[in-house]
Amino acid sequence: MSRSSKKAPYIDEKLLKKAMRAKENGSSDPIKTWSRDCEISPEMVGVTFGVHNGKDFVPVRVSEDMVGHKLGEFSLTRKFTRHGGKLQKAVEEGGAKPALVK
Repeated sequence: MSRSSKKAPYIDEKLLKKAMRAKENGSSDPIKTWSRDCEISPEMVGVTFGVHNGKDFVPVRVSEDMVGHKLGEFSLTRKFTRHGGKLQKAVEEGGAKPALVK
């Protein structure tokens, strides 16, 4: 559910101050944050954040296309293993498609 249109977008003030300070210093070190619900503002463009996914801090470099989205969208919380069973395993090992039985 999105935030009410009557309210302004949620931007963590401490995080914004850290981002501004990092841009002034030209620091490339990621800023660690647990604030996944914080929206990305134009002032954050060019800064690298370490967004916590529940286990690790995933480095996220903010670009202009990300403005308006939330930080948590770029740090996935679930690990994708793969789909398929024996057929998929055979394809990965052999490199060729196995013949399907009709």
